[in-house]
Amino acid sequence: MSDELPQCGKCSIPIAERICRNEAGKGPSFCPTINRAETIERSIAAYQDPAIREMARQASIQEGEGYGDRELGYARVKPIKPRILEIIEFAQRMNYRRLGLVFCVGLRQEAKVVEKLLSSHGFEMVSVVCKAGRTPKETIGIRDEEKVAPGGFESMCNPIMQALIVNEEKTDLNVLMGLCVGHDTLFLKHATAPCTIFAVKDRLLGHNPLAAIYNIDSYYRSLKKG
Repeated sequence: MSDELPQCGKCSIPIAERICRNEAGKGPSFCPTINRAETIERSIAAYQDPAIREMARQASIQEGEGYGDRELGYARVKPIKPRILEIIEFAQRMNYRRLGLVFCVGLRQEAKVVEKLLSSHGFEMVSVVCKAGRTPKETIGIRDEEKVAPGGFESMCNPIMQALIVNEEKTDLNVLMGLCVGHDTLFLKHATAPCTIFAVKDRLLGHNPLAAIYNIDSYYRSLKKG
C-alpha cells in the first residue's frame, strides 16, 4: 500500500481515461484504485452482509433510474428526477415504513411541505425540530455575546436529542433537512438508523452551497487562500 494520501480531488486525468472508470485507464501516484487493493477487498467483503448488499443494490438501481434516454448512450443521458422523489423511491425500494424528518427551525415551512409529501406516499413520519427540548445555550458554555440574539434566553440546537428521539421511535430512515454545520455532524454520529440528506443549510446562498464554488473565480474569489 502506498504511503501517499488519496487525493482524488486533485486528479487531472480525463474522466473517461481514469482507472476508477476504465479497466484500461490510468491514475496518478496518489490513486486509491491503484494503491489500496487490500482496502478495496475489505470494502467488497462488507457488501456480503445481506442488508448492506441490498441497500447498495437498491441505491445503484435508484441511481440508474434517475436518468432518462439511457438507451442512447452515456453522452445522451439526462436527469429526470428531483432528489425528493429519489428519496421517496429509495425508501419504497427498501420497504421502509417509518421515516424521521430531522430539520432546522429555520426551514420549518419547508419541513411542513416535506412531511406532508412523505406522508402522502404512505410513510409514517416522526419529525423533530432542532430546538426541541428548549435547552439553554449556557448548558454547553455559550456566553451571552456568542448568542444569535444576545440579551435573553436562547435555546440551543440539540441534534443529540433529535437523534435520541428518532432512535427511540425506531425510524427506518432519517431525512436531514438544513441542520447547521456541526449539528448535522453530531446527529449523524448519534443516529442509529441509516440517514440521507435532503437539504443542507447555507444561510447566505439560499441553501445552495455550491453557488460559492461555481463562482469561486469571480464573486467568491476572496475565499481562496494562495
